[in-house]
Amino acid sequence: MQARHCGLPFLLASLMLLTAFAQPFPQNPATIARQALDFLLQQRFSDLRAMFDQNMSQQVTQNTLETTVAPQLNSLGGVASIGEPLVQENQGYEVVTFPVQFEAGKFNVIFSVDAQGRIAGMFLQPGQSGAAVAAQWTRPSYSDPSRFHEIHVTVGRAPWSLPGSLLMPVGAGPFPGLVLVQGSGPRDRDETIGPNRPFLDIAEGLASRGIAVLRYDKRTFVYAQQMAALPHLTVEQEVIEDAISAVALLQHQPGVNPSRVFLLGHSLGGYLAPRIAKQDPAIAGLIIMAGNARPIPQLILEQSQELGAPPQQIEQLKQQIARINALRPGQADSERFFGVPASYWLDLKNYDPTAVAQNLQIPMLILQGGRDYQVTETDYDLWKSALEGKRNVTFREYPDLNHLFLHGQGRSTPAEYEQAGHVSFEVVEQIARWIQGLSARGGAKPVS
Repeated sequence: MQARHCGLPFLLASLMLLTAFAQPFPQNPATIARQALDFLLQQRFSDLRAMFDQNMSQQVTQNTLETTVAPQLNSLGGVASIGEPLVQENQGYEVVTFPVQFEAGKFNVIFSVDAQGRIAGMFLQPGQSGAAVAAQWTRPSYSDPSRFHEIHVTVGRAPWSLPGSLLMPVGAGPFPGLVLVQGSGPRDRDETIGPNRPFLDIAEGLASRGIAVLRYDKRTFVYAQQMAALPHLTVEQEVIEDAISAVALLQHQPGVNPSRVFLLGHSLGGYLAPRIAKQDPAIAGLIIMAGNARPIPQLILEQSQELGAPPQQIEQLKQQIARINALRPGQADSERFFGVPASYWLDLKNYDPTAVAQNLQIPMLILQGGRDYQVTETDYDLWKSALEGKRNVTFREYPDLNHLFLHGQGRSTPAEYEQAGHVSFEVVEQIARWIQGLSARGGAKPVS
């Protein structure tokens, strides 16, 4: 069950949707997945784990199910209905998707089933996915496809090469460029969640305004199995290496001004943006959208409390977080917390994004949604207190926007993400003005 920046609590990278190569199926994968779904919804975690393959059993412990998955399920309320499963082959696995109507809204529960009938992956996703998502997305009013064209690119090298899309403005150039870096979890290049594709909104909106935008599928999305098997996983492999490769690719793209390539990070991507810029001085500036300033485990706990997890599970979360805080270098990575090895948490143990940002001399634009229940006003205030007064930093808050920078009213909830919308026009305009203002001497000549 996933925990990532866009969902339930949607803050921790999920490596549980696993794919690999397998043989033809001797059993009915839909029947197997339905049994797993029943165990999951009944919170019969011991029975559920008995269905896991060896790798899944190592990745997803009983403790993970009780302290991470159970609070997510409880936050969704009762089950009203379970729809017919959709079965699709994916790299030798059968991926079975059940649309489940909870009190909080409709969610997809997805299982990967291997050739031996074992559960090799498990994933929770608001709304619909796949072709249904693509069919629901409509182009935002601020996108003008006559003003840009798409180029298919590859980010990075084997064994981690990633498919990507570059939207190039029409005109002579050279244009400023922007790399988009996703939040946690196995994210596609559009940051698809339910019917929403916020990174596609941003890319088309900015490309319509004379900015070349590069987005790419995340490594955990393309290579879930291989990433889950890494014994010493850190955010370097999950995010940073590919972001730096993407920046280099965009800098060498004909028609792009290499000295005007910026980086936009959303959620986890925003949290890591200062670290990425520290490692790559060629980045011209940062845009941080809903980037947490506090440690990830602290936000997992806060989100679980916000979503109404029972006291016993909150206490279990606190115990696991205390163990993370007590980790020391050299501790065996065989011990996992929230589904990832100790190396992941040790890597972030002393990382303070605001402290790193204080020492950066490049321009920064920090954006926050006022209705964001995942990365909250507390984080935004920490960014402001650390950076306010620096002449190279701009802050903007949007009171009625949620974590995806979509408009809404009242308290934001996970179910809101299955309602179709678009990234706010004001946000896209703000980003475009900020980049174009900094790039005024870069020689960009968008088509009139």
